[in-house]
Amino acid sequence: MIELTGVSKRYGDTHAVQDVSLTAETANTTVLIGPSGSGKSTVLRLMIGLTQPDTGHIAVDGQRLRSVPLHSIRHRMGYVIQEGGLFPHLTGRANASLLARHLGWSADRIDARLDELTELVQLSSTRLTQYPSELSGGQRQRVSLMRALMLDPDVLLLDEPLGALDPMIRTDLQEDLRDIFRRLNKTVVFVTHDIGEAAFFGDQVVLLRRGQVVQTGPMSKLLKDPASSFVTEFIQAQRAPLKQLEAEE
Repeated sequence: MIELTGVSKRYGDTHAVQDVSLTAETANTTVLIGPSGSGKSTVLRLMIGLTQPDTGHIAVDGQRLRSVPLHSIRHRMGYVIQEGGLFPHLTGRANASLLARHLGWSADRIDARLDELTELVQLSSTRLTQYPSELSGGQRQRVSLMRALMLDPDVLLLDEPLGALDPMIRTDLQEDLRDIFRRLNKTVVFVTHDIGEAAFFGDQVVLLRRGQVVQTGPMSKLLKDPASSFVTEFIQAQRAPLKQLEAEE
């Protein structure tokens, strides 16, 4: 479980996050959604300790981030950034095993874990000998997920991991990712700007605007009982192009 209580973060005169309180429940997928600049990625960086809040506190399984060494918390979290963030000069194998090698895992232990993960993410082991530039977008994302899962973390944090993929590859990866989340029973926090993706993954959806939480709950609640006119407008804005096309036909 990850808990944010009264968390705020400013950059200069701008509030990136303002008095945010939310809970990402254990073994559930919490989706952060909202327009650009709403604070979604900042919340994720706060959760993993890449940036510190100005006010409020963050706790992982009851432990406040500032009360324990950050590396001990980060080793319990897998983090996938936008477009994967693979190092271009390393092979897929070297990227996926980077932290395990840093921690001194044996070659046999690394090999065994990579075998488990290639099967889990449905990636041919031969792809691990290639460099990121030689892999497709979907393959790069699968390697990024392997890297995030290498230490078998309790928590997965994903920042728009599918945003740069074409629709067909994205649909396949959505199905695979949701299956992985359910099989592993991990706590997942997933950032997206896409309302359909939020509904597909989210046990809980957190809608943000200008650094503040507008509404929290299952997608059905946002659809049937919106907390404000902004919630309705945000949802309808993503439906508008299809509605316009249907009207023209």
